[in-house]
Amino acid sequence: MTQQVPSTEPELAGVRNFRDVGGLPTVDGRRVRHGLLYRSGHLAHATDEDAAFLASLDLHTIFDFRNAADIGLEGPDVELPGVRNLNFPLTDPAHGAEFWTMVRDGDLDQLRGLLADGKAANRMITSYRTIIKERTAEHGRVLRELAEESVPALMHCAAGKDRAGLSIAVALLAVGVERDAIVADYLESNAPHRRYKVRRSSSAAQAYSPEVMELLSPLFEARAEYLAAAFETIEETWGDTDTYLERGLKITPELRERLRERLLD
Repeated sequence: MTQQVPSTEPELAGVRNFRDVGGLPTVDGRRVRHGLLYRSGHLAHATDEDAAFLASLDLHTIFDFRNAADIGLEGPDVELPGVRNLNFPLTDPAHGAEFWTMVRDGDLDQLRGLLADGKAANRMITSYRTIIKERTAEHGRVLRELAEESVPALMHCAAGKDRAGLSIAVALLAVGVERDAIVADYLESNAPHRRYKVRRSSSAAQAYSPEVMELLSPLFEARAEYLAAAFETIEETWGDTDTYLERGLKITPELRERLRERLLD
């Protein structure tokens, strides 16, 4: 049976993994307001109809977490009239041009050497930890932008699951969304209509064989263990979320309250 996309989340032809994070519950009984915070994959391939829909959201700011290599590969975002585009490159969770060249072009033996025996998942976990520890300035700026005026906002990277997923998670932590709800939203990136399409250089059947796809799957899936590693890094490095936000991201309690006023019902 074909999975139906909710009517509030139209299946955009050229944009993967789009959704509104509104409705998620906070620990104090509130909810994220609908129509203020969206997430998606890149907008480079948006059709005219996709662009018209995105324009109808009255977005103030689009946060693009791709790096120059991503933009060179996929292209720049479609331009939406009156919308500010901010590019804050974050470390790619499967970073490295040579690595991605191997993912696209490597034969089975090469992929086994690169990804087998847990190496692919370990690479993702390491990258999530690195983003949390090293991208505090970028995440702090995102939260300050949201607190001041930059909503409605759309956050995206390439697939919309890793760099955007972490940035959304940080924003949701800052306003007190329940941890389980953050994880559940993150895992929505695995839905068939949201999944990033794996592209290999060869169209031959063996390029997409079951073993190849199994080797690649840790790179293209949202896994709870990845986000758990990010949360563990916060606790190991700063002790708790409040200290991470205040000392790591330089977000004061007053600014967090402005964030709650902006984003919560």
